[in-house]
Amino acid sequence: MEALEAIRNRRSIRRYLSKPIEKEVIEQIIDCGRWAPTAMNLQPWKFVVVTNESMRAKIANITDYGKFITDAPACIAVFCQDTRYYLEDGCAAVENILLGATALGIGSCWVAGDKKPYAEEVANLLGVPSRYKLIALIALGYSDQKPQGRRKSLAGMLSWEKYET
Repeated sequence: MEALEAIRNRRSIRRYLSKPIEKEVIEQIIDCGRWAPTAMNLQPWKFVVVTNESMRAKIANITDYGKFITDAPACIAVFCQDTRYYLEDGCAAVENILLGATALGIGSCWVAGDKKPYAEEVANLLGVPSRYKLIALIALGYSDQKPQGRRKSLAGMLSWEKYET
């Protein structure tokens, strides 16, 4: 799939088939995150893949809006070392992962992590040292739904040279 097509086709998927994702496919998806832009080339990321059903259920139960993680064949917990631009670096990696998943035919959904009251609990559950911050949880799986995308018009959000209302 071409990059622009992946960008336009990416949707948040919250219902998954029970079909497992091959380890090599998950590694390809995470490799997309590894190639994200990063401030000062620090590459502060750590990716924890959770495929164990009971562990995914524990993670899902900790979250406020990620209960569907239980049904996803995999969950990627994205952490960043607590650097000056950890959030920017982490979000860039997350977006690359979402687009990589789409390009490979895998559905995904970004579940918030940073600033959430459960972030530390998820980190502790996964044995992640305190110098890392949870950026996001990403549910992965073969989609069992076909959500339609709705976007505001480009003309309504684009200004040239100076902000216009």
